[in-house]
Amino acid sequence: MSTLRASVSAGESGPVITLSGETDVTTVAELSELVTAQLSGGTLHLTIDASGLRFADSASVRVLVLAARTLQQRGGDLVLLRPQRVLVLEIMGGDQIIMIRGETEARPEPEPEQ
Repeated sequence: MSTLRASVSAGESGPVITLSGETDVTTVAELSELVTAQLSGGTLHLTIDASGLRFADSASVRVLVLAARTLQQRGGDLVLLRPQRVLVLEIMGGDQIIMIRGETEARPEPEPEQ
């Protein structure tokens, strides 16, 4: 049973893929096919709403990084909306080519001054 749920809608500047659940080795092919289908029409701007995505493994992040590189070569971009965690992207350098907007990651509270 797939733990990934995905839908595609039309956004202001291009397709929007909304992901929820988890993406890992069992669902990475499904994610890859979905992203590739959106890139096949010469898309310049792709938005991925990851606010409902609880987990993404390194193979899944690689799909997004490769899509971002493809779009960048076309003069476009990939925007990741409201990701739960950006740690994996930062480790892999994905945050250098994927625009991240509206992080929902909890920020540590500032320490009170004494």
